[in-house]
Amino acid sequence: MTSSGKTRPTMLDVAELSGVSYQTVSRVINNHPYVSDEARRRVQEAIDTLGYRPSKAARNLAAKSTKTIAIVLYGSWFHGPVEIALNVEMAAKTSGYDVIISNVTETRQQVTEALHHVKDWDVDGIIMIVPAQGLSQDEVHAISGTLPIVQIDSQHTADYPTVTLDEAAGTRQIVEHLLSLGHRRFCEISGPLDWFSAQVRHQTCADVLRAHGAELVQHIESNWSTPGGYQATRRLLNANLDFTAIVAANDNMALGALRALYQAGISVPGQVSVVGYDDIAEAAYFTPPMTTIRHNFIQLGAVGFEYLLQLIDDPRTPSERRVVTPTFVLRESTAPVTAKR
Repeated sequence: MTSSGKTRPTMLDVAELSGVSYQTVSRVINNHPYVSDEARRRVQEAIDTLGYRPSKAARNLAAKSTKTIAIVLYGSWFHGPVEIALNVEMAAKTSGYDVIISNVTETRQQVTEALHHVKDWDVDGIIMIVPAQGLSQDEVHAISGTLPIVQIDSQHTADYPTVTLDEAAGTRQIVEHLLSLGHRRFCEISGPLDWFSAQVRHQTCADVLRAHGAELVQHIESNWSTPGGYQATRRLLNANLDFTAIVAANDNMALGALRALYQAGISVPGQVSVVGYDDIAEAAYFTPPMTTIRHNFIQLGAVGFEYLLQLIDDPRTPSERRVVTPTFVLRESTAPVTAKR
């Protein structure tokens, strides 16, 4: 994890230094009885070394703490947002917090209503997971007032407390992998461009290809779904375009691309290489298994929740963008360009 400025140590830092899980650190801090003496010793040594100070909110020392947070969630029908929400909830419950989730299916009116409702629920803070365009940061904070808010996987800004996945780094890794295999003619299937992650992945893909003198033969905007990836690939094939690689903005659309290529008698990766993004659990079992980008959603949830605790504990905590970096996963859906494809 990186950030735009110096931040105080977190439970994640303690867990990494002591070699135990985030949950074990939380149990030690909260005097849970089912922790070995050895684990306690290692955690305490890491706390002393880092100078970690447990949040007063996490220890329930905040005078008016309700030990409850709210999550405002848009996109629960997709893999990424729901994984983030589940891992925020896990981190919160590990620290003894209850969680209220408000699902919304529209990013302006329903988010506005959800924020007004949340203010009446007497929660200590809010995690917003709204990855598509809707309310501006200023509008969100005008509604929430002094209630602490952390936005996850939302607008990429350092002006408000935000935790994001490094979409640009992940896209750069996977496109440069294809370039290293000799690919020079690409087609891209992006997510809907009113989503912040789709915007970054699309723009980064175009920028990397341009920087290497490669050609983006065709870009099709799709909808994150497997049928969407299938239909987009059918359009590419029906246009008789000359390309050797497809960059799909998530694994579900990559799966649809695999199906369309199979039906057309085009081998992957023999004739066309395909990459996805997100490393969903099924990606390793596609035919062929998918080369993709893995995000650490457990870390993302923990970072977001800890940031919220810091804001609850001390409203003077700096507003910044904290970033969780991805991992490149090489499988069997990519191969070097051959002389004749």
